[in-house]
Amino acid sequence: MSEQPMNVLVVMSDQHNPKILGAAGNPIISTPNMDALAARGTRFSNAYCPSPICVPSRASFATGLYPHQTGYWDNAMGYDGAVEGWGHQLQRAGRRVESIGKLHYRNASDPTGFDVQHLPMHLAGGIGQVWGSVRDPLPRRDNAPLMVSISGGAESDYTRYDGAVTDRTCEWLTHDAGAEPWVLYTGLLAPHFPYLAPPEYFEMYDPAQMPVPTMRPEHGHTRHPWVETFAGVLPGLDHSNTEEERRRAAAAYYGLVSYLDHNLGRILAALEESGQADNTLVVYTSDHGDMVGSRGLWGKSLMYTESSGVPLIMAGPGVPTGQVCDTPASLVDLYPTILDAADVVPSGPARPGRSLRELATGPTDPQRVVFSEYHAMGAPSAAFLIRKGDYALHHYVGYGPELYNVAGDPDQTRDLAADPDHAGMVAELTSELTRILDPETSEGVDKQAKADQAALVDRFGGPEAAAALGTPGETPPPAVG
Repeated sequence: MSEQPMNVLVVMSDQHNPKILGAAGNPIISTPNMDALAARGTRFSNAYCPSPICVPSRASFATGLYPHQTGYWDNAMGYDGAVEGWGHQLQRAGRRVESIGKLHYRNASDPTGFDVQHLPMHLAGGIGQVWGSVRDPLPRRDNAPLMVSISGGAESDYTRYDGAVTDRTCEWLTHDAGAEPWVLYTGLLAPHFPYLAPPEYFEMYDPAQMPVPTMRPEHGHTRHPWVETFAGVLPGLDHSNTEEERRRAAAAYYGLVSYLDHNLGRILAALEESGQADNTLVVYTSDHGDMVGSRGLWGKSLMYTESSGVPLIMAGPGVPTGQVCDTPASLVDLYPTILDAADVVPSGPARPGRSLRELATGPTDPQRVVFSEYHAMGAPSAAFLIRKGDYALHHYVGYGPELYNVAGDPDQTRDLAADPDHAGMVAELTSELTRILDPETSEGVDKQAKADQAALVDRFGGPEAAAALGTPGETPPPAVG
């Protein structure tokens, strides 16, 4: 625990691929503010989300628990405060805790642990993408090409919303923070699709110079059968687009990351101007990543690092400066981190996370296990990730696994699962998985998720009716300005 309460500022973006960050070694992207934050703090190089899709990942961020522990499985099951989160703990301790921007919980009226929500963004209509809960049989979605074909340099409702959220955050830090210890969460949308970046940021990147994504099917890569099934349910995620469209979408994604970095810089400058920077723990992260064309796919939902990995940077009192922490980390670690910094002793059931302040100041722990899971749109069965040491195991219920040495092969080009020399590692990581859950039994997580989703679908009139419910793409933000 900290010696005295400090302020905590958490800035969470949406769909930021952890490889597209200057501090992580990307030679193309311009992220000077994120890089400066990493230089004055610690960057966690192996950080993951609890589920590579918005709503379950954010529910895990709130509660410090995995989706299979809470039942927030997909984008139609928003966090409603029924499972206690770090905000409730802070409120009981008398700490001021507010939010600005995207939360993507069920609605603004549920008791989710905030004294005030400013410009909140939640599930559309409070119900979200019910069509994503239809999984038996999986419905085919034919609108995915819009993700890539509609891209370029333009303002959107998303970028305008981010500008308003940044304005409100700067105003809050400058005028509303006050002297008492506070916790503030700010949720930004970039670089989530639509892949439309404000023109000055899109123009920073030449589409012709965008890197060619790895492991594309037309280059001879055979996708894992689970991934191929997923891609077949969401046709057009890449193969129906032209090379010009792909490169333009990639340049727009890079532009959105730089726009996000600009807004983060404005927020950090406001914190500095407020005079409270020296007593504020700052965390920057994202809810999940984006494939950005890798393996012929865009968006999220997969266990590869581009999708399940997240950027994670922390700076402030007691945080080592200019350090890269290679110990695997997770968004569930933010639950104990926030309470630790606020000097609030957590109560209730044990959580799987560890304070990032502890990870940052301790030696690298190669034995630490982090976990992610996916049960949402397009998934024929549950997918699980176990990361330990240099290796990542992808376990797919009803399918063979994948194994990658992510330290030596960061683009995950060589699946080692069938290599006899790595049979021991597959067994070891599978054993680690079974310590967290048993996904194969009749009472297993995969069947429980599908049963809960089937019950939800029935409440909306059955699969045919449910398949048409919910926004086909991005959740609309609230009107601003």
